[in-house]
Amino acid sequence: MPIKVFDLAKELKKSNTEMIAVLRQMGMASLTPTSDLDDDTAGRIRAEVSAGSNGNGGGDAATAAKAANEAGAAGGAGGDPVEVPQNITIKDLAERLGIGPADIQKVLMNMGVLAALNQRLAPDAVNRIAQKLGRTVRTAAAPAPAAPAAPAGGAGGTGGSAGGATAQQPRGTGTGSAKGPGTRTTSMKRTAGGGSAQSMTPRPPVVTIMGHVDHGKTTLLDALRKTDVAGGEAGGITQHIGAYQIEVGGQRITFLDTPGHAAFSAMRARGASVTDIVVIVVAADDGVMPQTVEAIEKAKEAGVPIIVAVNKIDKEGANPDRVLTELTEHDIVPEAYGGDVQTVNISAKTGENLDALISTIVLVSEVVVDPKADPHAPVQGTIIEAKLDKGRGAVSTVLVQQGTLRVGDVVVAGSTFGKIRLMSDERGNKLVKAGPSSPVEIIGLNAVPEAGDRLEVAKNEKEAREMARRRGDVLRDERLGTGSKMSLEALYQQLRTGPVKELNVVIKGDVQGSVQAVRDSLEALGNEEVRVRVLSASVGPVSESDVLLAAADKEATELNSLIVGFNVGTAGGVEKKAEQEHVQIKSYSIIYELIDDVKDAMIALLPPIYEENNLGKAEVRALFKLPGGRAIAGCYVLDGLIRRNAKARLYRGKDLLYTGDIDTLKRFKDDQREVAAGYECGLTLGGFNEIREGDVIECFELRQVPREL
Repeated sequence: MPIKVFDLAKELKKSNTEMIAVLRQMGMASLTPTSDLDDDTAGRIRAEVSAGSNGNGGGDAATAAKAANEAGAAGGAGGDPVEVPQNITIKDLAERLGIGPADIQKVLMNMGVLAALNQRLAPDAVNRIAQKLGRTVRTAAAPAPAAPAAPAGGAGGTGGSAGGATAQQPRGTGTGSAKGPGTRTTSMKRTAGGGSAQSMTPRPPVVTIMGHVDHGKTTLLDALRKTDVAGGEAGGITQHIGAYQIEVGGQRITFLDTPGHAAFSAMRARGASVTDIVVIVVAADDGVMPQTVEAIEKAKEAGVPIIVAVNKIDKEGANPDRVLTELTEHDIVPEAYGGDVQTVNISAKTGENLDALISTIVLVSEVVVDPKADPHAPVQGTIIEAKLDKGRGAVSTVLVQQGTLRVGDVVVAGSTFGKIRLMSDERGNKLVKAGPSSPVEIIGLNAVPEAGDRLEVAKNEKEAREMARRRGDVLRDERLGTGSKMSLEALYQQLRTGPVKELNVVIKGDVQGSVQAVRDSLEALGNEEVRVRVLSASVGPVSESDVLLAAADKEATELNSLIVGFNVGTAGGVEKKAEQEHVQIKSYSIIYELIDDVKDAMIALLPPIYEENNLGKAEVRALFKLPGGRAIAGCYVLDGLIRRNAKARLYRGKDLLYTGDIDTLKRFKDDQREVAAGYECGLTLGGFNEIREGDVIECFELRQVPREL
């Protein structure tokens, strides 16, 4: 009866990484943890592992001996232990051991991982490498963090990857945070709540899916989750962060799906800040695009390992090799080109090679990241998304990073607080508690927090309210300071170029992340003549108070006051109030349509610009005087045409005597709209009658030039 590789690994008490290493030594490098093994193959593997454990030269023992010989490790097996710091890089570890970095990379390659010289290694990975090299290392204890200023203080650690992402402190918190090396996000760090290396336990890795719009990120998650999220997204693009936990081959993995559209840069940045591994999805028929490059930069900033999933290999015109070449232009050197970034060619649509992608994620997680957290430490989490639900109130998606979050806990997130009344997973299943790396939806906060806010547990509601108040005060001070700075800049601009026109905008959205993305996008619009002035940006349907806010400016008109709703409706009677106050309300479900319409509204505020278009030229050859002194010029059209109601200039020699309108235009006694070259005509020029024979009349028109931002 067939058995999965990962099931056999459990039977033999080996990790997936160790099992893959054994398979590669036996010439079965194409197998992954989810591959099926027949009875004969499984028997041969059992015999190989048994021989290795009995000291007969098989399995890891052979690999260790070979690696030690290749490395020429000083001192041989045994000897004095070499002390190394936590999260040491490959380059630094090689220097400590007195060997070349390439020797360590060879060991990692045998373990199924390609890594750069500046890749940081988790303590467990360092021990495995040293063992295979026949060396002994001792990991230095992490420095104890500074004591928090308040009993429920939130230290900065996220419990994230060993890739070196710096921990983030909650905005506006009045509590203390760990400083110095201890604040680095490591799987073995001590936490403010007393967590230590001894109390750390393995947790599921947090994997962020990133990439350009429509390259198949959500479809990939659909294939993994066997659900259909993409079908519910307007325009077929993801516009919120989704957090899901799945189990593949006995391995739990938490996935974050981030939007690919340019407007959601901030949301993608938040995704990278809480992740262990970034999977960048690139369409094989499209190649590296702007948001692909941005995703690469975000992953590098976070210091986390990158895996590239080359998607849509089933499509006509797919060229995975071109994608790999384009990646090298952005300092991403794939394994196939001798680099340290693993790539997997997949089809999220057909499911091809998804097992290979999962295997790669598992291998990188076990060998490079080694994600761990303390489930007994004070709770630390991050708000991934938040929204206002009409029936349930503030609903927030939280990624738990340290400790265990429970129903009934009193929590603080940013400047909001409350008692958790209900907690559920992404499928709606009610939960009583949630440990590290769990994405959960909670209900009970007094208001909608901002995506990216840190969440922690307070002793009681009184303490939570005070913490939230202090943070709110800090946020208000920051906003006032920013507003004052912007006002001074605006004043200086006005002194130089004159008043800047403003489009007053109130933003309403279904979730906090979308509101922030819309605000960031609109505030980036404009130039020295016009800009967006965001009066308010909040979650929920458009209300009468929003209309009154938009109309508060005494000079508000239907042209310069606008309310934009993103995936939200309006409360009863709001449309009538908006009409009375000359305020437009426009609703959208696709971000780029919203941005385009706001651009058009801004352009409408700009003064028109005209360009001159020459039509033709005529010479005055006769002059007719009418009673009252009015002069009619008899002209011959030299080139182009002369048009009634167009503009004209009259030259006498080089002197310009008149610029104005052509009032009348006739041929013989008939009125004409225009007269072409080679024909005669009679015309009058506004109130100008000082016309002489030989004068030249140039005809032109002014055309309005379309304005752009």
